Amino acid sequence: MATEIQGAETGGLEFHPMDQFIVSPLFGDGASVAWYTITNATFWMALAVLATFALLVLGSARRSVVPGRMQSVAELAYGFIYKMVEDICGKEGLKFFPYIMTLFMFIVMANFLGLIPTAFTPTAHFSVTVVLALAVFITVTVVGFVKNGAAFLSLFWVSSAPLALRPVLAIIELISYFVRPVSHSIRLAGNVMAGHAVIKVFAGFAAIAVISPVSVLAITAMYGLEVLVAFIQAYVFTILTCVYLKDALHPAH
Repeated sequence: MATEIQGAETGGLEFHPMDQFIVSPLFGDGASVAWYTITNATFWMALAVLATFALLVLGSARRSVVPGRMQSVAELAYGFIYKMVEDICGKEGLKFFPYIMTLFMFIVMANFLGLIPTAFTPTAHFSVTVVLALAVFITVTVVGFVKNGAAFLSLFWVSSAPLALRPVLAIIELISYFVRPVSHSIRLAGNVMAGHAVIKVFAGFAAIAVISPVSVLAITAMYGLEVLVAFIQAYVFTILTCVYLKDALHPAH
């Protein structure tokens, strides 16, 4: 509050691009957030789930021979992810297609809904992306040991390398394996957060009459870029999930 008053007194420009990521209760005075509190993050994640349900279930409920717009989009998304899983993981990986499809649709819907003005973007929060990444990591690790037993450890042993280098490479491979959920989550949240913050910065400069036309053009360009990023980041998260699953199904180097 003091900084806002000071900014008003000095006539300076005052805006906070990171305020859009604050988690706050939908109801009440907003003094505290407990685990059971319905927040803006909860609301927009629920909307992402409902949007996914509307597209995949309601949109294709008629199963028309000549599909409408929603059914066409649903079929395109289904075919796109199905082909991705089959190409990377093979036929054996198709049993995990429902899980991977759900991941992709939730992330892409949350990303696109977050582009609505005044909306909240849950995928810009590490608390959301870390859970998604940990779920993938745990699933892949469990599948690897259940399917292959101790042979899953061959993932860390580079048999094609010279014998003297294999122990060193094994340590590097082990570290990189446990870093996966970190990079997996940071990549998604970081890119989404950065784009939204930059748009908010340009929006703040739009209040200055001299540079407002340039600011509006910059906002438009960044918004177009964020539409692309919303899809690309969901795609990258999904394709990395497929690659990690492939390692669990076929661990040998």
